[in-house]
Amino acid sequence: MKLNLTGSNNTVEATDALYREGNDEDQMTRGSLSMAWYGVASAMFFVYIGAALAVAYGTVNAGIGLALTILVYGVINRVLSKYAINNRTTVALFSRTILGTAGSAIATIIFALVAIYYAVFEGSIVGYAFQTAFGGPIWMWYLIVVVYSTPLILGGARKFIDKLNGWLMPIYFFGLVAAVVWAGVKYGFTDKWLTQHASLSIPLAVGGPGWLATFAAYMGVWIMMMFTMDFAALGKRKDIKFHQRWTFGWMFYVVAYGFSAFVGIFLTFTIPGLTASETGVAGGIVSLMGILGLIVVVVSQTRINTANYYLGAANLKSFGERVFRAKLPNLAWVLISSVIIFLLMLLPIVKYILLALAWQGVLVTAWVAIALTHIALSRGKKDEHGMLEDTHYRSFNNSGLVAWIAATVVGIVILQLGTVNPGFAGVAGTWGPILTAIVGAATYAILWTTTSAKTALGVRV
Repeated sequence: MKLNLTGSNNTVEATDALYREGNDEDQMTRGSLSMAWYGVASAMFFVYIGAALAVAYGTVNAGIGLALTILVYGVINRVLSKYAINNRTTVALFSRTILGTAGSAIATIIFALVAIYYAVFEGSIVGYAFQTAFGGPIWMWYLIVVVYSTPLILGGARKFIDKLNGWLMPIYFFGLVAAVVWAGVKYGFTDKWLTQHASLSIPLAVGGPGWLATFAAYMGVWIMMMFTMDFAALGKRKDIKFHQRWTFGWMFYVVAYGFSAFVGIFLTFTIPGLTASETGVAGGIVSLMGILGLIVVVVSQTRINTANYYLGAANLKSFGERVFRAKLPNLAWVLISSVIIFLLMLLPIVKYILLALAWQGVLVTAWVAIALTHIALSRGKKDEHGMLEDTHYRSFNNSGLVAWIAATVVGIVILQLGTVNPGFAGVAGTWGPILTAIVGAATYAILWTTTSAKTALGVRV
């Protein structure tokens, strides 16, 4: 059911009715949604990024920044998951409120491209692991990865893989534990990984302490907030507390970020010659454990890529339908996104992971800051619901668009200054994401207070 109501009284009545209606029967059970979401926790990228930050800023600083990251992520996603479940709203639907129906297309395509980029990154790691184990041309392994990954998000197959993710989780978890034990037994257990200092070959965080630079680096992965909204929209309202606490809260990030970083740091400073690079950690695990290591890598990356492929195709479909009015079946969008993923894998895109993270981090961080500000300011106002038609919303919400553009410009300018002037790189890396969030939230809040209530909410008067 979709409602197409634009009047003020009708809006309140419509959204009140939708809240009362519930529609929980069509939503995922708490167990299925949790297992599907925890598939995201097994990204090899989380192992790599923890190790890379420890190399850059030292283990202690990386640990402090990581703890702060887990705390902040838990709080933010507690808010976003509750809102998404209550309103049945995904990123694409919620963006209609803060950016307008036309402006939401920008957020949708960014989300689609970021999900596709992560699919490229995680898939490339699997291809590299296969090549390390068996040899052969890398393009062949890339093709195999895409071919076996694509069907996993189709209809019944996606439901099956959601359930299978629950069984695969122990393989990922205990596989990485085995890698730690294996490396320690073979090369010796020392405290080197705990006492590692910042690398002099990497620009120091001159704009602040290393722990703050670590926290700012994880802000580049705030795309997880968007992932949260799209997944949480599938949950039942009666399970809100459970999902806030266990599914999307701090516990998930203890596993996804904390545990993964611990493994990455230990392996990097224990296995001789292992580098904290995009493929170095995965290659090190395969070289260390042989076929068992390959299984761990393939399982972990397959689990995360079910989410990447699904969100990439879903948001690409939303963008295509909104902008180009292209009404294609779901299978077509899945195949289109898979072809894009394979073609990008053939490019040296993995080498530019940190640069890509910085750029998408600016866009996503600004969006998240605006989203949180909107939720805080609109408490008690029921003008948002995923079941309302596009005609309920304005084509452009100037408050959100101006705030997003202003924050993005600030973030990109700071990043570019760091690129032009290497001496400023530390300041740019540390303060770029933080100032982006502050500018986005502050600008939106100011514009909210200077416009009418309906205009601020993004609905037609």
